[in-house]
Amino acid sequence: MRLRPRLLTSVLVAALVPMLWGGAFAQQSPDQVPEHNLEAFEPVDLPDPNRYRDADGSPGRAYWQNAADYQIDVALDTARKRVTGTETITYTNNAPEALERLWVQLEQNYFKTGSRGNAAVPADARFGGFFEEAGYDLSNLRLRRGGETTTPDTLVDGTRMRVSLDEPLASGDSLQLSFDFAYTLPKDGADRHGWMEMEDGTVYQFAQWYPRMYVYDDVHGWNPLPYLGQGEYYLEYGTFNVNITVPRNMIVGGTGRLQNPDDVLTETQRERLAEARQSREPVMIIDSTEVGAPDTRPDGTGRLTWRYEADRVRDFAWAASSAFIWDAARANAGDRTVLAQSLYPREGLGTDQNPGWERSTAYTQHSVEFYSDFVAPYPYPNAINVAGRVQGMEYPQIVFCDVNSRGRSLFQVTDHEFGHTWFPMVVGSDERRWVWMDEGLNTFMNQYSALDFYGQGRVPPAKVMGGLSKYVTKQMGSPFGDQPIMTYADRIRDDALGFLAYLKPGYGLMVLREHVLGPERFDSAFKEYFDRWAYKHPKPADFFRTMEDVSGEDLDWFWRSWFYETDALDQAVDSVARGDTTMVTVSQNEQLMLPVTVQLTYEDGSTEQRRIPAEAFYTRDTNTLRVTDGPLQRIALDPNQILPDMNRGNNIWTPSDATESSSTGSSTESTSDSGR
Repeated sequence: MRLRPRLLTSVLVAALVPMLWGGAFAQQSPDQVPEHNLEAFEPVDLPDPNRYRDADGSPGRAYWQNAADYQIDVALDTARKRVTGTETITYTNNAPEALERLWVQLEQNYFKTGSRGNAAVPADARFGGFFEEAGYDLSNLRLRRGGETTTPDTLVDGTRMRVSLDEPLASGDSLQLSFDFAYTLPKDGADRHGWMEMEDGTVYQFAQWYPRMYVYDDVHGWNPLPYLGQGEYYLEYGTFNVNITVPRNMIVGGTGRLQNPDDVLTETQRERLAEARQSREPVMIIDSTEVGAPDTRPDGTGRLTWRYEADRVRDFAWAASSAFIWDAARANAGDRTVLAQSLYPREGLGTDQNPGWERSTAYTQHSVEFYSDFVAPYPYPNAINVAGRVQGMEYPQIVFCDVNSRGRSLFQVTDHEFGHTWFPMVVGSDERRWVWMDEGLNTFMNQYSALDFYGQGRVPPAKVMGGLSKYVTKQMGSPFGDQPIMTYADRIRDDALGFLAYLKPGYGLMVLREHVLGPERFDSAFKEYFDRWAYKHPKPADFFRTMEDVSGEDLDWFWRSWFYETDALDQAVDSVARGDTTMVTVSQNEQLMLPVTVQLTYEDGSTEQRRIPAEAFYTRDTNTLRVTDGPLQRIALDPNQILPDMNRGNNIWTPSDATESSSTGSSTESTSDSGR
């Protein structure tokens, strides 16, 4: 076949180039090309940007999300540990298409014996709590729109209910879905809610207690993933008006602002709360000597109804007990004043040597104020910490923590749960799929908050990272490390959840801040991500793109190795050729290609640090430094040991290493570019 002129030219050029370059192309055979570098630096295949999600990680010009507003009246029967309620959901369709059905979450059905969750989770596991009487009783379902009320066709499948619509809900339209519900409260509700007997009464903690809407979004449409215990929540934002009726002797704390303090609090308690709003020291609203006293409740008989309203929140939780000690103080969040509060039974009190819940409000103050500066001002009027059965769980404006926590462990759980205010209470990520988007980001922030509280700024982040790196590398080399961070929450092995959802992503973001980008670039990008996606629903690509857009750095290699894969790091002093000019060759022996910090110690004791960027390893395994400032006494890679290096034994070189190599007939210098 005759070659076309254009093709003939290409063939001739291809033949001539090796001769023109003096045979340079023959210096490296195909089996010497570091193929794993090509994979490590390959671009991540993120979803294509569109009118809803921009290429820079911002919400697009046509971004939308639906809204769900709730009116709920609920009553607690303490004798039967049972709640009954009436609920109306006003659902607004802001999607550009009409909806032919609705999906509602019925998460109390998870606790039924024989449920899908019961099959997936061992009965004695943390996310257990199954019992025969569990699950919702639903009745009187009705739909109202355009002045007309109908009874919809529904299908209940475990923790999900499909509501069929006779006519599609058009874009921009709303409807109201109403029903009555009742259920028996689990004693230990998957470590997220439940009840616990105390000396002065039972402490009740209510979460996942009301049927609520699934999210319909621009990426997946409806998100009716069943609740299986380990994955948490993905919820719409809206306004909540909740009326909670309980026995008269109980104190209630809940999401939002109390609307009727005159009805449910005494004059003394209202005065003390007013004082607490101005006080930096905790003010006792009910102290340990007053718990259970008749004069801590308003005059009269019968049950009381506590009325709460919360705007722009994605969930509502509450707690009630006759056993609560109650204290409060002011926290500052930018220009906003926040009332930091703690509700706890006397079992939560500690000692001088081992302080307990009497320190909770101080911990809450710190968390509100630290994260207000680190990310953005705390957006709500209240921050309430409740002691009870739950080890640690977050909700808007209220968190549940273990009554038995003391000292630093109580600070840590309090700080972690209030850190969730920013992720995912305000930045509303999909926790059922990507648990790292709230737990990992929050764990990252927690390290700096603890440093600020206990180190008063004197302890550098590198000290924390040194300890974390040892733990992370150990786990990466164990069966815990064989799943990527991007694994859906319910598909992470339960014994690996703490590592993959919390510590590995949290520590990885510290590496990104302290070692790759630097605090200034990282912090501006991190805050921008919060600002862009506050009260919206970001996906992983939105986080990755925002961090790259604001920092100005292509980080595909980092996202790929740390989040999408299970790549390891092994930086090594590959060879040292000594002379008037010392040639130090550094290698990257695994797929994770982090920048390399090389600390050079000279014979006179002086030190110098040099940095080899990740890009230096795009097409080769090694990079060589020229050292002309004198003989070297020591070479150390990652001198502070902050990186997850799987083999630290090859990070150090001293002259004795070269002597030992020579005496055995081999040379450290000869190992450069040796086959791996």
